[in-house]
Formats: sequence, C-alpha cells, structure tokens
Amino acid sequence: MKGKNVILGITGGIAVYKAVDLASQLVQAGAAVRVVMTEAATKLVTAFTFRAITGRPVTTSMWEDNPEFGIQHISLADLADVIVIAPCTANTIAKLAYGIADNELCATVLATRAPVVLAPSMNVNMWENPVTQENLEKLKKRGFTIIEPASGRLACGWTGKGRLPEVREIFGVVSRVLGRKGDLAGKKIIVTAGGTREAIDPVRCITNHSSGKMGYAIAEAARDRGAEVTLITAPTNLHEPGGLKLVNIVSAQEMLEAVQKAVNGADALIMAAAVADYRPSKVSVRKLKRQRAETLTLSLERTPDILASLTGNFLRIGFAAESEDLEKNARDKLVRKKLDLIVGNDIAADTVFGADTNRVIIIDRMGKTERLPLLPKREVADRILDRVVELLKA
Repeated sequence: MKGKNVILGITGGIAVYKAVDLASQLVQAGAAVRVVMTEAATKLVTAFTFRAITGRPVTTSMWEDNPEFGIQHISLADLADVIVIAPCTANTIAKLAYGIADNELCATVLATRAPVVLAPSMNVNMWENPVTQENLEKLKKRGFTIIEPASGRLACGWTGKGRLPEVREIFGVVSRVLGRKGDLAGKKIIVTAGGTREAIDPVRCITNHSSGKMGYAIAEAARDRGAEVTLITAPTNLHEPGGLKLVNIVSAQEMLEAVQKAVNGADALIMAAAVADYRPSKVSVRKLKRQRAETLTLSLERTPDILASLTGNFLRIGFAAESEDLEKNARDKLVRKKLDLIVGNDIAADTVFGADTNRVIIIDRMGKTERLPLLPKREVADRILDRVVELLKA
C-alpha cells in the first residue's frame, strides 16, 4: 500500500460515512489517496471532511480548475494504481456498465487502465433487481472487482443484502488487487492460526495462549503479495481480514478436516496455529458440577498429527514455540515432520503471546539458519514469505 496512488470514488449512498474511515485507513497504510465525489455524495458528507483526512484537494466536478492537473479525469486515470468506489450506488453501476461519463468519477474510470474495485451499497430490492445484476455481470466480465454487499438491517428499514461491506473487507480486497503482480501471484497459500479449543463439557475447554496474530500477519502478507490465501483459524479476538478466504474452526479435529480439504492444489501450507496436543478422552454432555473432592482428574488422548496426515506436492512450513533448547528442538521437529521450513521462537525470552512483535529463527531443510531480531509480526511474516518464495522457485 505504501506509495500507491488510490483514487477513492464516493457516490451518493447513505453509507458514505464509512468511506471516511476507509480513506483514513488507506492514508495510514501509506497510500496517496485522492477523493473524487459525485454531486449526490456531497449532499451527505462534505468534501472538506475528505480533504482533512487525505491532505489533498477533493474533486467534486468536471469543471473545477485544479492546478495540479491538466485534463483532470485523464490525469487521475493515468495516475491511479487502483480506483475504489465505495459506496457504489446502482446508478453509478449502471453508468459504468454502459460507459456513460457524465461526471468526473465515471469519466476517470472510463479513461483508466488501472484495476477498479466496486463496493456496492443500496436497498435490497435494488440490489436484487435483474437490471443491477446484469450490469454487475457486464462489469465483472470487463475485469472489475466487485465486493459483495453484506446482509442486515438497511438504512431504509428493510432487512436484506445491500449493506456496504465492512471497511476492513474493502481494505483487504484493495490490498489484494494492488498485490496481484507480486512475487506470490498465482500461488495458493494455506495458513492456520490461533489456538484450538478441546471441549471438556459444554462450558469448559482446554486451550492455550495463542492470540493468532502471527498467523493473521502471514495470511495478510501473503494476500498483499498476490497469493490466493485461505486462512483456517481457531477462535481469536482479532478482526477478520478481508481479501482472503476465511475458514473458522474450533478443535484440532476440525482443523485437520479443514486443512485436508484446503491443501488440494495448494503451493504451500504454513501451520502457524497452536494446535492442542491432547484432548479429553470423553466430553461430558452436561456441565460438570463442582465436587467435594479437592481434585479432578481428566483422562486425555492425543489429537491427530495434522502435518503427518497430509499428502500432496506442496511446501510444508511449521512453527515451534519452545521454552528451552530452541534450535535443537526446532531442528528435531523439522526432520521428524519432514518440513521444508520451520520457524522457532523462544517463549521464555520474549513476551510472544498477544504481542505485536516476535523474535524467531528460521531453519530450512538444508540446515540454513536465519536469526531475526525482535521485529513487528508483520515484518516477520514477510521475512518468512521471502524464504517461501525462494523455496517455490527452487
């Protein structure tokens, strides 16, 4: 996202207020954001709001005198790395489908060779109208990326499909589109994240301290480098990332089944999840009541070894969280599980669980070891993916 020129189109949908947050997040991510508003959009949110957020003039008319550009819509079209229209009304969708360029935004889209992302928002009946659906199909065939609207209560009082997608979903799709020519373009990457939960009874479970942040960072980084990403995640407190396929699971058995299904045709599996090694042998169907005895004994059995159960021609990347003999234990796991790469972190040295940083060593199947200093988990993710790219080329 850093240094990319994003043209953010704003049309006259009531969800326009969410576009302010989107503009802010794009700017915070390092993008140069230029906002183009239709006349209807200016009736809902002022241009000054977007100017304050982006630090750049906002275009609201074809007839404005902007000293930054010559022919404004041509200059914007040439400058764009991506054009995002959020919210995108049924009216604008129809205009784009038929090449109508009667405002600055539509003229810019008509003139650009950059990818275009649309985030529709409208009444459910307008969304389901055959005319709207036909127009969307035309745009899809021309290479436009359409983000499906969400379902829920709409501003008009109706309930159904038509809500503007969450800002994080739009942001994720834009990131994916910008990275479509990255070094993982065309690759299918499966990432697991979070700590599994093994039920004791309907209330209690056995779990661990994994926050899921490392796995989520890897999934987002792979998405931004052009990969088709499936994130298989145990429960976390993290926001769901956009622009990738998300599979929610709870237990080790559910993760096993999800991974076995997802790796078909995959290029790499990155097992960043903290999967429970043991689970209760029997799960009580009723809540276990507090007993008079001072102790409670649970019988545990081993959970399935996910990596050992998999077949297929894809890279296998594992993680080893160790409290002692980090390198020795990581190498042992690398060999024992027949991995192509392992990432080890010393949980006794740093605050790992829940932190935004991590200190790891990376060991490949040839024995090459790379020791990273304490880094943000997103940067660690990219360093891991650098090695994945090398292995895929090899």
